[in-house]
This record gives sequence, C-alpha cells and structure tokens, in this order.
Amino acid sequence: MTTPGKSSMRPTALGLVVLGMLIEQPMHVYRMQKLIKERGKDKVVNVRQRTSLHQVIDRLTTHGLVEQVGEGDASENYPSRRSYRITPAGRQTAIDWLTAMVTEVPDEFPQLPAALSVLTMVAPDTAAELITARITTIEHTLNELRSERGGYEVPRIYLLEDEYRTRGLESEAAWLGEVRHDIERGELTWTAPDAPPYEPEEPK
Repeated sequence: MTTPGKSSMRPTALGLVVLGMLIEQPMHVYRMQKLIKERGKDKVVNVRQRTSLHQVIDRLTTHGLVEQVGEGDASENYPSRRSYRITPAGRQTAIDWLTAMVTEVPDEFPQLPAALSVLTMVAPDTAAELITARITTIEHTLNELRSERGGYEVPRIYLLEDEYRTRGLESEAAWLGEVRHDIERGELTWTAPDAPPYEPEEPK
C-alpha cells in the first residue's frame, strides 16, 4: 500500500479531475470519460481523445497516486475496462493540487494580453473592428454556455466552473466594449505603421 506524501508529479487540471472522480469511487477510463462529458467537465479539461485519459492515468499510476483494481481487469485488448482506485498518496495529492489551484495565481501567458500589448501594429479603426469581432465571439460562447447549463440536471456545486467562465467572459466583453468606445471617440488613439486592413473571414 502506498503511503501518503508529497508527489513529484506536476499538477494538471485533468489529473485533478481524475483524482476527484476516483475519490468518489473506483472506475474505469470509459466511465471517467462518460462522467466528464455528462457533468460538462469537458469544457475545462480536454478529453476529446480517450488516449489523454489513459496517459494521465499512466502518470498517476507511475507516481503511486492511483492503482489498478484487481489483476483480472488487466486486459490488453480492453484497456478502458481496467478499473482504478485512488491511493492514500493520491488523496493527499488531490487536496494539495486543489488548494494550490484555488489559492494561487500562476504566471500564465494567455494570447489576448500579448496581442493587446502590440495593438499599435494596426490603426485604431482596425483595432476597434478586431475588438468588435472578439466581443461577438464572446457573446456566442456565452449563449452556448447558458444554453448548455440548462441541460445539466446536477447541483450548482458541479457547475461552478461554468459560472466562473461566464462571469469572466462577461467582464471581458464589458471591458473590451469600454476600450472600443474610447477608441471610437478618439480618447485612445495612436499612429500605426502601414499595415493591411482587417478583413473578417466569411462564415463557413
């Protein structure tokens, strides 16, 4: 039996979700993937390919955070049917990861701030058009989130990630609207080098 302790495995969102599900009960990879989709967790972790789950399970197993249940489940022909359970070390690691991910603000490098830092590459009117296009994309995403949320018959606690994404997108759209307003009024302006105008893509 593995004893609890600090794991050397790097924390990952998918790894935390898997550990959280195995805290509920032992299960096989197919069941994990199904529950992740049923609970809408596929909006916050990438499980489009079941191989992603197998890879994270392999890493969790290597680090002693989960273990296979029973020798009889080790079918090479049907690896998705192998059941796994969390170990004591896995439980402690899950709490450690959860604590860190909730309380810490990591140094991340998302694309939008990088793009905004060089917005002067284009003229102000082009920048306003780009911002408008992003606001439109955000509004489309928000509509999808609200529509999907109505289809989940689960307690609110299991949808907090959707609330977080929704509030974040709403705040972003509102702030971008203010920036666009300032550009259009000439309160935020600059001289850009020669650059081709923005041409939105034709809808597919």
